[in-house]
Amino acid sequence: MGTDLHRLEAGRRMVLGHVPIEFDRGPAGHSDGDALLHAVIDALLGAAGLPDIGELFPDTDPAYKGIDSARLLERALALAADRGFVPVNVDAIIHAERPKLGPHKRAIREEVARLLGLATEAVSIKAKTNEGVDAIGRGEAIACTVVVGLRRLDRT
Repeated sequence: MGTDLHRLEAGRRMVLGHVPIEFDRGPAGHSDGDALLHAVIDALLGAAGLPDIGELFPDTDPAYKGIDSARLLERALALAADRGFVPVNVDAIIHAERPKLGPHKRAIREEVARLLGLATEAVSIKAKTNEGVDAIGRGEAIACTVVVGLRRLDRT
């Protein structure tokens, strides 16, 4: 399982699952702030028994400043494959009061599937609000919770 949360700030681009979304704010972060891909990466790394995203791609390393999170996902996939694992499915929840994500869920699902080399049917993207409660509910932050299922590669 992987989770990620980012504060929303003016002047930042909103991106979720590598899909740009028109909004007046975007996630603060060292990289592009894609909370969904960050949670996918952490879930993938955890399921493969690898260190977490912060250890492998620290926000103190200038090499990752502004990096497209899809590049981090590529590296995480390679590390998992080196360990003998490939993803088979993804179940994700995006917690956000705004922007409304219903119109974007299909594109996000298709892009996450493409990035992971999965059929679209193997990816579930759900969007939930926090009913006005806490920083997410006040529209100050966005969070994602993700589970990634892996399969061990046959190494015969």
